[in-house]
Amino acid sequence: MTEKPKVATKTAGHDHEEIPEPKVGLSRAEKSHVKGAARLRAVVVYEIIRTEGEGELGRHFSALWWSGLAAGISIGFSFLTEAVLAAHLPDTEWKTIISKTGYAVGFLIVILGRQQLFTENTLTAVLPVITRRKLDWLFGLLRLWTIVLAANLVGCFIFALAIADTNVVSSEVARELDAIVGVVMSNTPWQMFIRGIGAGWIIAALVWMLPSSEGSEFVVIALMTYLIALCGFTHVIAGSAEALYAVLKGSISFGDTVGHFFLPTLAGNVFGGTLMFAVLSYAQVRTEIKE
Repeated sequence: MTEKPKVATKTAGHDHEEIPEPKVGLSRAEKSHVKGAARLRAVVVYEIIRTEGEGELGRHFSALWWSGLAAGISIGFSFLTEAVLAAHLPDTEWKTIISKTGYAVGFLIVILGRQQLFTENTLTAVLPVITRRKLDWLFGLLRLWTIVLAANLVGCFIFALAIADTNVVSSEVARELDAIVGVVMSNTPWQMFIRGIGAGWIIAALVWMLPSSEGSEFVVIALMTYLIALCGFTHVIAGSAEALYAVLKGSISFGDTVGHFFLPTLAGNVFGGTLMFAVLSYAQVRTEIKE
């Protein structure tokens, strides 16, 4: 027979009320709920991203190239959408705050579409190299970076060519496109580098957050990339779509684009995403992972 739980008896005159003792511990269902609600540990996030990075390092040239090309075209919609919103907003103090939300569009297409973006790989593909610490893995990283970066830039050029040499955009939108380029190119090379660090850090942080963001990826991507635009940080791929558009329109020279924007911003993105975020991410979990 099942033993009845012990009870406490409360006496009040001739009435007796049985009061059940409080339940100790969690039920099986409650324990399952706790496990499901618990945040992923940092080492788990690290391993998820590292495993994904190993898969990316092993992909064939054609897969990386076409995915990177698609990402370069897609990221151009950040440039275009921001300009379209600005063209349809009144000239007020809050115009910039609203129009900058368009910057997130290209990143949403790229990340949710699983396309290859160079700045994502400043973290994803770097973690396996840091963990393995072998020369072959470093060469694999440099191969991946070279293919994806080149493909991204070709995609940016295709997008810039499409909106610069056709009538696809109105004159009002074209003016806003020029204004966006003007703001970016007003930075000095040193400012490009420093602001590139900020963008590199945010993109790496975004990649780190995604494994814990199941069901809310759209919001996380939109918010983090909006922050890049709002803070005036420089992103080497999204900014290349802008700079190449200006080159095709004759606003700036190709040499100025490379020396003034591309190289400083590239260095800043890599520094922020790899030398800072990736290394610090490894440092916090290195005692918990098996080398």
